[in-house]
Amino acid sequence: MLWDFSCPDWETRLRLGRSLVPDLPLDHDEAERAISVFNKLRLPDVIDTPAMAEAAGDWFRDIVGAIFGSLDEAGFRHVRDVFTLVPKKNSKTTGGAGIMMTALILNKRPRAEFILVGPTQEVADTAFQQASGMIDADPEGYLQARFKAKEHNKTIVDLVNHSVLKIKTFDMKVMTGAKPVAVLLDEIHLMSAMSFASRVIGQIRGGIATRPEGFFLIITTQSDEPPAGAFKAELNHARNVRDGKVKGEAAQVLPVLYEFPEAIQRDRKKPWLNPELWHMVTPNLGRSITLDVLRTDCATAKEKGEEELRRWASQHLNIEIGIALRADRWAGADFWEAKVQSLTLDEIIERSSVLTLGIDGGGLDDLLSAGVVGRDRVDPRIWYSWGHSWAHTSVLERRKSEAEKFRDFEAAGELTIVEELGRDLDELVELAERLDHTGKLAMVGLDPAGVGAIVDALGEKGISTSAETDSTDEARVVGVSQGYQLQGAVKTTERKLADGTLIPANQGLMTYAVGNAKTEVRGNALIVTKQAAGTAKIDPLMAVYDAVALMSKNPQAAGGSLDDYLNSLAA
Repeated sequence: MLWDFSCPDWETRLRLGRSLVPDLPLDHDEAERAISVFNKLRLPDVIDTPAMAEAAGDWFRDIVGAIFGSLDEAGFRHVRDVFTLVPKKNSKTTGGAGIMMTALILNKRPRAEFILVGPTQEVADTAFQQASGMIDADPEGYLQARFKAKEHNKTIVDLVNHSVLKIKTFDMKVMTGAKPVAVLLDEIHLMSAMSFASRVIGQIRGGIATRPEGFFLIITTQSDEPPAGAFKAELNHARNVRDGKVKGEAAQVLPVLYEFPEAIQRDRKKPWLNPELWHMVTPNLGRSITLDVLRTDCATAKEKGEEELRRWASQHLNIEIGIALRADRWAGADFWEAKVQSLTLDEIIERSSVLTLGIDGGGLDDLLSAGVVGRDRVDPRIWYSWGHSWAHTSVLERRKSEAEKFRDFEAAGELTIVEELGRDLDELVELAERLDHTGKLAMVGLDPAGVGAIVDALGEKGISTSAETDSTDEARVVGVSQGYQLQGAVKTTERKLADGTLIPANQGLMTYAVGNAKTEVRGNALIVTKQAAGTAKIDPLMAVYDAVALMSKNPQAAGGSLDDYLNSLAA
């Protein structure tokens, strides 16, 4: 029988300080037995080595009870997958070490293997020191007699049944030859940039699948950058299970997520800065962290600026970062997230009387990008924007730090990864043709440098650099000067974002590009350039700037109709 791990009343539970573990058909005797073992473990690095009974909050005991109380009479564990999101300073690593020691103490399988994985050597070392320190701190001497900690290879051996707890650093070989009973993965958000992270996590789950009593526990803090890769996938899945959006066999993970509701996180007034709300996401408050310390740290972060405040909030309040607001950020980034709406390209076309298309990138190390801007047919002050990019597979190799993000955008349908050169150009031209056949495409703008192939391909579809003698005296494909000459479009974009007359589509790709946009001073101009952005990509944003530059000319639609386009397809 499958268990239901959804928790639809999680917001109420957070406000009231109640458990985030839903009501489950646990064996309460086994749960209490495990909690009793966990409670007796002691903090090895605190004065007087207090027991977990007083040092850990009930929230951690709820997780212990759920894991160990879900073992049925046949020896099958029903809570096999747990995803826990909790801010820093809530004894996350110490509690994780305590859970793995509890599992080792209660284990009945001879020569069983348990693995605790840290994202870095430093975190792994800390976890080992906590686990081995708990053995040394046992006042009764039972743990010292039963277990032996080996510093040189970060293992703890059960001298009775020869089982072992291994503490490892996350890498491709972490599961080589392993068939563990249980694995704890600490700080998965630090692994999101690793292209192999998802594969290793799949290997962990596959290894545990052979053990009926096996479990996989992920404990992590929110990322201090926009979530990506394996972390983003695991977090979103846990949220969907919690909210009841995923059910049945696909929903067999226990989500324990200490995060504010989205309305609080996204509110530009930042209600999450109110200390009266911090108890909601700080379950160990009053033990490993105090409200006074949080207040002081928050005030210091505020003083250092928005970038540092967001970083602090991501780590101590689990506020998810959408745009990384750096000190040298583009001014429009401050308004982007608040202005986005869930718009598709079709909806923008329908709402608009005129469209412009900007194109940027195209080299093997670039994202070939299209930016569409539409002018509202009812209120011409309102503009809409949308973007799409294409990347050759070589970009994933050259920009390995960005590869997992690009895969996320591909999954969202916002980025197309191509293996054959030319396919990206073909699809870009198909997009331009689609827009042209609506009768609303006025102009196409692009960087004049190195765009011959794009211009030729557009010309073959009747979108030309030559003047259209039957409809307009202006060329429809035009060069948009870059550098300081693009400053007008950049300023227009940020002003319209600020006053709410530019409405971007809610796309992770565009949010990523906006977050990467940096400014630099050249002469009297403050400009946004690819060079200033470094290894991160801003091509989609540059394409939107090009489209904005064209829309600023107040162009008129070229004519034609969507029916003509549909008829041409049918023919």
